[in-house]
Amino acid sequence: MRKTKKVNNGGPSLKIIPLGGLEQIGMNITAIEYEDSIVVVDCGISFPDDDMLGIDLVIPDVTYLKENISRVKGFVITHGHEDHIGALPYVLRDVNIPIYATRLTMGLIENKLREHNLLGHTKRKVIKFGQSVNLGQFRVEFIKTNHSIVDAAALAIHSPAGTVVHTGDFKVDYTPVFGEAIDLQRFAELGKKGVLALMCDSTNAERKGFTQSERTVGHTFDTIFHEHQGSRLIIATFASNVDRVQQIINTAHRYGRKVVVEGRSMVNIIDTAMNLGCIHIPDNTLVDIDRLKDYPDDRTVIITTGSQGENMAALSRMASSVHRKVSIGPNDTIIFSSNPIPGNEKAVTKVINELEMKGAEVIFQDVHVSGHACQEEIKLIYTLVQPKYAIPVHGEYKHLKAQAGIALELGIPKENIFILRSGNILELNDEKAGVVGQAPTGAVLVDGLGVGDVGNVVLRDRQHLAEDGIMIVVVALDSATGQVASGPDLVSRGFVYVKESDALMDEARELMNKVMDNCVGRGCTDWGRIKTSIKDSLSDFIWKKTKRRPMILPVIMEV
Repeated sequence: MRKTKKVNNGGPSLKIIPLGGLEQIGMNITAIEYEDSIVVVDCGISFPDDDMLGIDLVIPDVTYLKENISRVKGFVITHGHEDHIGALPYVLRDVNIPIYATRLTMGLIENKLREHNLLGHTKRKVIKFGQSVNLGQFRVEFIKTNHSIVDAAALAIHSPAGTVVHTGDFKVDYTPVFGEAIDLQRFAELGKKGVLALMCDSTNAERKGFTQSERTVGHTFDTIFHEHQGSRLIIATFASNVDRVQQIINTAHRYGRKVVVEGRSMVNIIDTAMNLGCIHIPDNTLVDIDRLKDYPDDRTVIITTGSQGENMAALSRMASSVHRKVSIGPNDTIIFSSNPIPGNEKAVTKVINELEMKGAEVIFQDVHVSGHACQEEIKLIYTLVQPKYAIPVHGEYKHLKAQAGIALELGIPKENIFILRSGNILELNDEKAGVVGQAPTGAVLVDGLGVGDVGNVVLRDRQHLAEDGIMIVVVALDSATGQVASGPDLVSRGFVYVKESDALMDEARELMNKVMDNCVGRGCTDWGRIKTSIKDSLSDFIWKKTKRRPMILPVIMEV
């Protein structure tokens, strides 16, 4: 983190406070503040790390917004991916402010709010491209961009201190499947008027060249359909990639195939896109999965979730033979129309292996293009916008660093490029910029219906249980005499298989008898001390015998 002097308070200053989304892919949320007004860009989730056992998803800590709730004017959302909208139903419980988004983005948000019974309690407004919304001291303008989901927007956030351009997730696609190409003209107009800071997507900042158009995938599908006219096609892709689904449906229709959409998230998003006119499905092309058996294999296509190897996704259930409607066989060709997200490679490989063991052909190369800008597109946006300050966003540190290198190469002074960390408060105006403080940030863990009730202590216990199991020692004491009425009884889970470890358990039980005799003989009535004696003695014994350290839980009852 670059150290700079505090901004001169002589002129109006703007604060940019990323509350998540830096040093990681996901959980994107940024507060932008000017005097008595705060607008919040996006509000996304991230998925749990491997060591977050049992956690469903991770949402950002919005303590800063709660502490300044009277100044927070609204959420402005760039697009409808989970890492940009997924946390809204949880955050809105504490920060209930209006939401502003484009058509499909709002449709997907409303699906979430409906599930959480928040639809009637949340103000929402759909914004068209080119329109602006006034939020306190800010005017936020929505600009058309391209991404792997329809209706993605960049934001021009105008304030008395200057204009901040936030690209959202984007790429430059001159031939998009749906809608118009990115509005480069508007970026150029903003650049001519003067832009204080550019917050630009860094995901593909390490990749040279340009990202290919989404339409190129359509040509690949055409080739695959032509070469596999005798087999059933099962295509796995991201549920939110409506343009990809549109191209699959178009190709299926040309080849006279019926299409089945499988996977809850896929069905929900396609229904929403159809209702909003963001996807066009020819008549009699889409059929219910229950009618799949009415058509020969070579006349059907299944579009499904599970391209990332998720355990409960439809394709994973097909691969492991637990899907109730679809059985994989040698007459199936499965296409992975996505790249594995970093960290998912093993899960994807496992599914591919399972599918190929069933005799299916699996295609997983050259059937995907990214939704994020590569280096030349990032250079184009910088050249058009001509920002005074560069603030790379959306990515791990190496991605942010790569974009900082691009900005430097384009002539932005090193002192005007800020690689921020989540929580940094960057204050800037036309004269100076610098990090002036730290807002509270962190990960709030969602487990079932519990939000934030699982912390480091619980995770540490879960890790301990997962690695070494548990031993429970149950003792009943006579309330009148303090003597042992029954027990000690030992219960083991995840430590050893009791039926095959009789000798070990008998020795442990004998040790516990001695410990209790010793405690009772000394007249010890403090349950805390008795539990400590049980824990220490049993822990030492098990370590000597097995070199393992299970969690030991003494339970004392009074009878």
